Amino acid sequence: MAITCKDNVFTLKTKNSAYQMKADRGFLFHTYYGPSVGDTDMSYLGRTIDRGFSGNPEGIDDRGFSLDTQLLEYPGYGTGDYRDYCLRVVYPDGSQVTNLKYIDHEILEGKYALEGLPAMYQGEEKAETLKITLRDIHRHVEVILYYGVFEDLDIITRACKVINKGSESVHLRRAYSMCLDFHQKDMDFIQFYGRHAMERVMERSHLHHGVQGIGSRRGYSSHQYNPFVILAKQDTTEDSGWCWGSCFVYSGNFQAEAEVSQANNTRLTMGIHDTQFDFLLEEGEAFTAPEVLLSFSSEGLGKLSRNYHKAIRQNICRGKFKNARRPILINNWEATYFGFDTDKLLEIARQAKEVGIEMLVMDDGWFGKRNDDNSGLGDWVVNETKLPGGLKRLVDGVNEIGLKFGIWFEPEMVSEDSDLYREHPDWALKVPGHSLTRGRNQLVLDFSREDVREHIFNRMCEILESANIEYVKWDANRHMTDVWSAELPPERQGEVFHRYILGLYDFLEKITKRFPNVLFEGCSGGGGRFDAGMMYYHPQIWCSDDTDAIERLRIQYGTSFAYPVSTVGAHVSVCPNHQTGRSVSMKTRGVVAMAGTFGYELDITEMSQEEKEIVKEQIEEFKKYYDLIQNGDYYRLSDDGTKSNYVAWQFVSPDQKESLLNAVVLRTKANPPFQFVYARGLKPEAIYHVEGTELNLSGAALMNGGYLLPIVTDDYEAVQIHLVECE
Repeated sequence: MAITCKDNVFTLKTKNSAYQMKADRGFLFHTYYGPSVGDTDMSYLGRTIDRGFSGNPEGIDDRGFSLDTQLLEYPGYGTGDYRDYCLRVVYPDGSQVTNLKYIDHEILEGKYALEGLPAMYQGEEKAETLKITLRDIHRHVEVILYYGVFEDLDIITRACKVINKGSESVHLRRAYSMCLDFHQKDMDFIQFYGRHAMERVMERSHLHHGVQGIGSRRGYSSHQYNPFVILAKQDTTEDSGWCWGSCFVYSGNFQAEAEVSQANNTRLTMGIHDTQFDFLLEEGEAFTAPEVLLSFSSEGLGKLSRNYHKAIRQNICRGKFKNARRPILINNWEATYFGFDTDKLLEIARQAKEVGIEMLVMDDGWFGKRNDDNSGLGDWVVNETKLPGGLKRLVDGVNEIGLKFGIWFEPEMVSEDSDLYREHPDWALKVPGHSLTRGRNQLVLDFSREDVREHIFNRMCEILESANIEYVKWDANRHMTDVWSAELPPERQGEVFHRYILGLYDFLEKITKRFPNVLFEGCSGGGGRFDAGMMYYHPQIWCSDDTDAIERLRIQYGTSFAYPVSTVGAHVSVCPNHQTGRSVSMKTRGVVAMAGTFGYELDITEMSQEEKEIVKEQIEEFKKYYDLIQNGDYYRLSDDGTKSNYVAWQFVSPDQKESLLNAVVLRTKANPPFQFVYARGLKPEAIYHVEGTELNLSGAALMNGGYLLPIVTDDYEAVQIHLVECE
């Protein structure tokens, strides 16, 4: 069994890790998370000492015992543990102390599910669930801790439910999803920061005393901080050392913090950000906190990443397109922006068909009075001035050419200059009597409201059923401000942020079930909501609005620490690039975009015949390598280019018989030093043929001796090395 309980010691075992806790003296202590330790009770690592100003719980006659110095599984607020906490409740008398004690547990076959929230599902994997009940018997608040164990995936999931068992209402001011305590502090905190058009940049820093962390108050998981963090031993590298990952399956406000205490313990917490969070629980009501995916690796950061890649690809992503080859598409946004019509799109489709592209995606500007980004959002009616004869005529024309058709929506937003807003101004998030904060002259629709969601859902269904539409790009181009709902009473306004996300998930569940043959791609100004929660509904997400291939190297490098290539929307765009003005070769742009779902973001009607021939070759190469890229093991072979002069990555087939090694050399140099790239994941004893050469090299040679990169004659030259095991 993956979950055992003996003498109140709970051990959760995966293929390469063990997670342990113990119920003792009424409390639930965390004892260990790391490599397997068999059935040993790891509570022997705990110590007590009489530390000044660290108080003692009632009923325990031991001045050395304090919650302030113990490793705890789910700490409440106000009971002598002065570190960061998971649960804070305000009771009718104004008090906020919650003293959680262990009550009982249950071990179940299969993986638990969370109502209304995305979570890992069992699929074809083996999984078990542990439910532990904690209760404050004085305040009648109960917490159910959920643990899901995916033994073969090296993943342990955590979530919780808070239930008001009392007769009076209470206010939930914080309900984090998990706490993870460690005895030591000699670790690094790895997080992924950014901004619009430069998301998920990896940053690593030593833990220090006090609190360091990241979070979002923007309503979305955000471009600025991704809801994924790693704690790593300070000597951990890509290929060796201990590290622990924590990935939040949630798309709204979040907080992730690491705190080093007075006793050099480390506490990692993760959950919904408590800014403007105030959830009213009436008698018998419950609040469910979102899921966290935990994983441990003793083989470095690369192994940790591959654990997450497989789990998200196979047990978060769902539907027809989870494993199916996605169509190679061309999107008209950077080709035309708002200035297009049916004839222009059909000409793009005709020329796209000639080079092997499989789908045309019509981006923003096809509806309402939408000639720029200042009007029209919410009016989901086809603009027949641009598309005479309507959407069906265009789609039929594209299909006759031989391409599939996709379309852009921004369902969660409304322009002030729109018929929808003029008819329903109360449908937008805003505070009556207060001035507005605008973004692109648009407001955020109140998706916490069922009537708002129902209206937009019906409009989208009408469009999607009006023609043969096989792809939707779902965008959201501003963050939340003025968060107030016209439908909720004053005492529930602290619920709006979370109810919005629940409403969004409800909408996505309905629309994806209604249209199971439509591929939905997520987007929020690119990577502003690139998280595992959205991947439950969108098997791919537009990685960034920055399409510059060299900038994308850094973005895709950081993204790879948690998220699989199959979720990364990546396209070849025009040069000079629209965001940076940089020019790089078509080959380099193609190699970088192949580390994703692959497509084109340019005006093919302006390309030379020579460039079109390159596109043909790129498409054939991508098809050739598709299974290897999308389903192979991913290895980072360099840093993100800030220290090295190249960025390299590698795909290895599950059977290790085939590999594709990719590198982009950043700067050409006079009289250059030689640069070697070291392969990973190969069979040491196997002999691999280097395609396009006469070389047959052992896996051991390629991994230990390396491969010499060619001397480049220009900046930003790309290399692809295809390795196939010799028969």
